[in-house]
Amino acid sequence: MVSRRSPSDLPVVGVVVDGRTYRHLLYLLLAVPLGFAYSTLFAFGVGIGLALSVVLVGFVVLFVTLMGARLAAGFERRLANALLGTHLLRSDDLADADGALAGVRKYVDARSTWAGAGFLSLKFWVSLFAFVPFFLLASALPLVAAPLRYPYEAEFGAVNGEPVTWAIDTLPEALVALPLGVAGVLLALHLANLVAYVARRTALALLGRAEPTGSQRTLSGADGDDFDDAGGDSDAAGVDPDEGGEFDFVDDPERDVSEHGTTDPGATDREPRGRDGDPR
Repeated sequence: MVSRRSPSDLPVVGVVVDGRTYRHLLYLLLAVPLGFAYSTLFAFGVGIGLALSVVLVGFVVLFVTLMGARLAAGFERRLANALLGTHLLRSDDLADADGALAGVRKYVDARSTWAGAGFLSLKFWVSLFAFVPFFLLASALPLVAAPLRYPYEAEFGAVNGEPVTWAIDTLPEALVALPLGVAGVLLALHLANLVAYVARRTALALLGRAEPTGSQRTLSGADGDDFDDAGGDSDAAGVDPDEGGEFDFVDDPERDVSEHGTTDPGATDREPRGRDGDPR
């Protein structure tokens, strides 16, 4: 039987042709400015609000900052759905309230408000770790092209103010640089998937609620296999990606019902019965 395994499923090198890897890179690229912006703006808002808390203006500033965090968390939820493969819905934990004071209190008491603020505070650390794969890519990609561009001098940052360089002047040196560059690119892509995986798990815990699995339509592919229109990410239903399958930072393992041959696990245990209900 001929295997129809996708190139993206290949170990180690599959990340190069996997479209999810580049969506993760885009997410991390956006996380760098967003993480620093959230940290700066909300630290400023909280600091000013606490400083002015002796007067009523400080509480207004704190509440406006909290509402800004809710809006930013909603944007992050949509961003995670688009680039991290989650299927998060808007939280429905806001209680009905009459009056201005009760309306303010329902936002302050809502778990989603503080969970979103917690995610934004953790986003800063995601932006820090996002520098690692991009630094590796910036250092490794020139080495991959070394056989085509030598002689040249590769730079790898600076130590104690002195630049770290490698002068590639000959073809043998360029051929040595090539596999090192390929290894660096693969490492960078796997690290990007790892950071995106942590961000996805954090989003599932703090941003909104997971879409019920029954609401995801099942479509039939051209090859006869079933897949859902949301991309088949079991994170949406709260499935543990480590349970019952190989650990995968790119996506969670999908369970194909057709592998078991039936949708009823107890069908094989039933004995055939006659017309009068007795076993034959």
